[in-house]
Amino acid sequence: MTEAKTWMCLICGWIYDEAAGAPDHGIAPGTPWDQVPMNWTCPECGARKEDFEMVQI
Repeated sequence: MTEAKTWMCLICGWIYDEAAGAPDHGIAPGTPWDQVPMNWTCPECGARKEDFEMVQI
């Protein structure tokens, strides 16, 4: 498995960690960013998926 990446919402700074997923928001742990549905939105501010950028933690 490739190393899990983290993605940050550019609007509010919420972090999506591929290893942790977002189980409270319908994304299972271990879900790669490219498998997160296109219509998924940031649980904090509602930003669209394209408003996220990969970041190094």
